[in-house]
Amino acid sequence: MLLSTTPTIEGNTISNYKGVVVGEAILGANIFRDMFAGIRDIVGGRSGAYEKELAKAREIAFGEMQESASELGANAIVGIDIDYEVIGKDGSMMMVSVSGTAVTLG
Repeated sequence: MLLSTTPTIEGNTISNYKGVVVGEAILGANIFRDMFAGIRDIVGGRSGAYEKELAKAREIAFGEMQESASELGANAIVGIDIDYEVIGKDGSMMMVSVSGTAVTLG
């Protein structure tokens, strides 16, 4: 499945718009505690453990979105938007949300 943040895919024609598709993943509070407990993992202002967890959440969200698009018969998703939000009591969880338009390229 082709994925793009742009509204079109160069060299391809969109033959059918299938609808908006989304994917979401939430990182729980225990992940944040575990990551901050391992603060020694931070090198040069970056936390490898934190980045790894965000990447995993992003992969889950993208996987859900692609699955929804496949169920609609799409072979591409255009106009993809990625959002990160802190949610829950005291901002104890982080949500990764992706959305886009499922299309058929023809």
